[in-house]
Amino acid sequence: MQANGKRVGEQSLFRNILALGLVSFFTDMSSEMVFSLLPTFILGLPGSSITVLGIIEGIAENLSYSLRVLSGLISDKIRRRKLIVLIGYAFSNFIKPLFAIAQSAIDALAIRVSDRIGKAIRTAPRDALLSDSVSERHRGIAFGIHRTLDQSGAIIGPLLASVLLLFFGFSTRMVFWFSFVPGFAALLILIFLVQERAGGVVQGFRALSNLREILRGNFLILLVIVGVFSLGAFNFSFILLNARESGITDELLPIIYLTINLTHTLIAIPAGLLSDKVGREKILVSGYGIFLITCLLILSLPKTYLYAFIVAATFGLYAGIIETVQRALIPKYAERRDLRGTAYGLYYLVIGSAFLVANIAVGLLWQQSGSSTAMTYSIIMATTAILSMVGFIVRRLK
Repeated sequence: MQANGKRVGEQSLFRNILALGLVSFFTDMSSEMVFSLLPTFILGLPGSSITVLGIIEGIAENLSYSLRVLSGLISDKIRRRKLIVLIGYAFSNFIKPLFAIAQSAIDALAIRVSDRIGKAIRTAPRDALLSDSVSERHRGIAFGIHRTLDQSGAIIGPLLASVLLLFFGFSTRMVFWFSFVPGFAALLILIFLVQERAGGVVQGFRALSNLREILRGNFLILLVIVGVFSLGAFNFSFILLNARESGITDELLPIIYLTINLTHTLIAIPAGLLSDKVGREKILVSGYGIFLITCLLILSLPKTYLYAFIVAATFGLYAGIIETVQRALIPKYAERRDLRGTAYGLYYLVIGSAFLVANIAVGLLWQQSGSSTAMTYSIIMATTAILSMVGFIVRRLK
């Protein structure tokens, strides 16, 4: 009876993983319809340039990651993660379609930042809710399942955007308005299917003392290594820029983005399963290595259609591994379950701050000196992180 009860409990928890995955599926379908068109849309606005694109992406992502500490702390304090997650998803899904009325780079920045605030509100509590919904030994596969559903929406979104543009005569701005439809579906699933897992209000919660308790030992070392890597880890916008410089037309850029998301999706569950078996740190090193290969490909390959797709596919493999394994690794080094929201918030603060530097630096270097110089910078940061992570693994094995 006890074993049957345990199996029923685990099935219930995995249903929560699936429900959260479906929320991400429809949200990403909505988001990627927009984001697959956004870089070229922004570059076409008055007052924009490649450097401005890098600044917009860097500021938006940095703010998003920085605010996740606050939402993580609040979710640990009130132990009501679902409510905060719902607020974050609702905010983003109502804001994104407003790109349809943007008339300048400043408008695009304001909307992009607002959308990322919604993501900031929801992400740390959502990851803590995912962690609370499954045991440690299944955490890699759980995050892999969530990431696969998330990225499946990210595959359909760009494909749907291209279909609407090529076959239904939609303009880019009309696609932005249409993105509200799957976003609203995500909110309905979150309201009716996702279950709260955190528990009651914590008495005597002290934010500063909790932060000091978490920021020490191996968790601090892990954050430093992740931060070093993220200093060179530019986002997808520069893969789309590489494709555009390779001759890919604006109408087909969503297919490049779809390629990124396809390989991202295909690798997520295998990466999660393998990380449960051989160790998440080792799989993380492989993800860093694939990013390094992506940079080397951009640095060395001629700019042709075929190589643009190869670069996009490789970048997607890197993103799928990192987005799955890094998130699954956090609870191992921040062991207090009641502080997981805070731990995820700190993790996102570190990588967000580093991403701001990465996107601005890569954007400036790309515009001033070309993609080769920009990739050399990213290669240096990735190599440093790989060596540091290998040293971290070796030290822990002694």
